[in-house]
Amino acid sequence: MWILYSFALLLVLALGSPFWVLRMLTAGKYRAGLAGRLGVVPQALRGAARGRRTIWLHAVSVGEIIAAARLVAELERALPEHCICISTTTRTGYTLALQRFGRERVFYFPLDFAFIVRRYLRALNPELLILVETELWPNLLLQCAKSSVPVAVVNARISDRSLPRYRRLRALWRPLLAKIALFSAQGEEDATRLRAIGAPPERVRVLGNLKFDVRSAEGENTLVAELRAHLPTGAKVLVCGSTLDDEEAALLDCLPALTAAAPSLVCILAPRHPERFAAVAHLLQQRGLAFTRRSQWAGQPLASVFLLDSVGELASVYALADVAFVGGSLVSAGGHNPLEPAQFAVPVVMGESYENFRGIVAAMREANAIEIVACKELCVTLANLLSDAQCAAALGEAGQRVFLAESGATARTVAALLPLLRWPA
Repeated sequence: MWILYSFALLLVLALGSPFWVLRMLTAGKYRAGLAGRLGVVPQALRGAARGRRTIWLHAVSVGEIIAAARLVAELERALPEHCICISTTTRTGYTLALQRFGRERVFYFPLDFAFIVRRYLRALNPELLILVETELWPNLLLQCAKSSVPVAVVNARISDRSLPRYRRLRALWRPLLAKIALFSAQGEEDATRLRAIGAPPERVRVLGNLKFDVRSAEGENTLVAELRAHLPTGAKVLVCGSTLDDEEAALLDCLPALTAAAPSLVCILAPRHPERFAAVAHLLQQRGLAFTRRSQWAGQPLASVFLLDSVGELASVYALADVAFVGGSLVSAGGHNPLEPAQFAVPVVMGESYENFRGIVAAMREANAIEIVACKELCVTLANLLSDAQCAAALGEAGQRVFLAESGATARTVAALLPLLRWPA
């Protein structure tokens, strides 16, 4: 069965090769890390792992890297003799991982072919593989089982979109899920879904959401300090984070009403994907709006729109906000993490698509700590919060209380992971 899976994977790659080659030549999107994906283990990674006990942690992209950062720090504190090697899939995830963890132990996740996976397992010889959220690759799980490497899935969740597919293939997934030693679910609903798709019930534990433990170091962020120093006197700041296609246009449509509510408004616009930075800049030019690009800013006076065309700075920049809009939610994309602004007591507005953060949003809605709006309500809601400081403060403080009350998942997860290590060395 898994030979057929590998053949199907190879067939998909072969049939899609013209597309991949075109993208590599034009955008470079898939060129980065190609050798490593194909099984050439980076020499720096070999050097980092040589002679040390290792843990392999996989976090697919930016959100998972951010969620895993504190987990890595706590594991390093508990296991100072270990080297924790971090793989990621996307270019933005890789860039952020380099910033957080250093070049020597960060690498691109290899293609899920048995012979490629075996090369990484031989090079790293990990005592434990940690998968952040639900990155389940059949050959990776099979080869870990053959090599007696325990596997843990942390911050595990099953999305609404994935659940029907997993259920249809439950008979195929059950033997693979049986090879996983621990499922650390974000919440009870995720735990129920994991059991429903075939995870062994005794290995599923509800340990909480790592994203409640994310702490952005505002005080250590040079950009935040520089922006704060250059804001016009009395200015209010709207941070629109992780926005997707069509969301920027909707937000820009609101600017006249928002400027009427807050005349010295500065809007910080942070598109989710770096490949869209140029397109959003072009949209701003088409609208005739004065704007400043982060990549070109050298401390000159700020325009009314600041385009945050960088990776890894948004979470801290939320500290500047009087109001935050969290993107991926006006379009059907599942939303992004509302806790990033909530930790700073910033009032949060999201659209109606938030299924990727259902548990977090549910906790915030129950505490009256977030505004969920349809697209037609967006402008009025943002304007009201910008003009009503008392209402905005109450919403932001409620969000921060939720953030603080739900923390502790990292410590619980570390305690659950330590017994899985192969003791003694």
